[in-house]
Parts: sequence; structure tokens; C-alpha cells
Amino acid sequence: MDPIFLKTLHLVGVFALFTSLGAILLGSASKKVASMLHGIALLLIAGVGFAMLGKPPVHQYWWMLKLALWLFLGVAPVLAKRKLLPAALVMILCLAAAAFAAWLGLSKPF
Repeated sequence: MDPIFLKTLHLVGVFALFTSLGAILLGSASKKVASMLHGIALLLIAGVGFAMLGKPPVHQYWWMLKLALWLFLGVAPVLAKRKLLPAALVMILCLAAAAFAAWLGLSKPF
């Protein structure tokens, strides 16, 4: 597939993920729809991410860190819902995770 198309789909997934996180953490009325969008966005991000990789580069570890950040973003609503962390802190941590994932994806430092 075209790499530009895959990157666009990947970014659409990221935008959908943060839209759903905002709706979940702010307690919108349609929490069920936001939760479904959260799951669909996570699947889209992971699926397209692995499609862009082709096969994971075994000698590089940046993609494993991105997978760990993806898992954190998947668990983030649970942290806020069960009041393990305040919702504002969860959103700040999610934004920091997204910034770190973007940096890893662009620079591939190791």
C-alpha cells in the first residue's frame, strides 16, 4: 500500500483516540460511543502501524516502546474511571505518551 495513505490512516487513528479519550475523561453523555471509538482507534493505530513496519525490525527496540505506550493509552480510561489517578493527570500522561511516541516514530533513536 501507499505509505502516505498508511500514515494518514495512522494519524486518523491517533486523532480518534484522543477525541475519545477527551470524551471519556470529561464524562460526556455518550460514554459508550466514546469507548467504542477508543477501541476502534487503538485497533486502527496498531494495525496500520504494523502494516507500515512490514515486519518488526528485530535489532531495533523503538517499536517495542511504541507498543508499550499504545498499551498505556488503552488502559488510561480505566485509570481515571476507577479513580486510580485524577482525570487531568491521566490526560497529561496521555499527551506525554503521545509526544514520546511521535518522537520515537520520527527519530527512531535506537
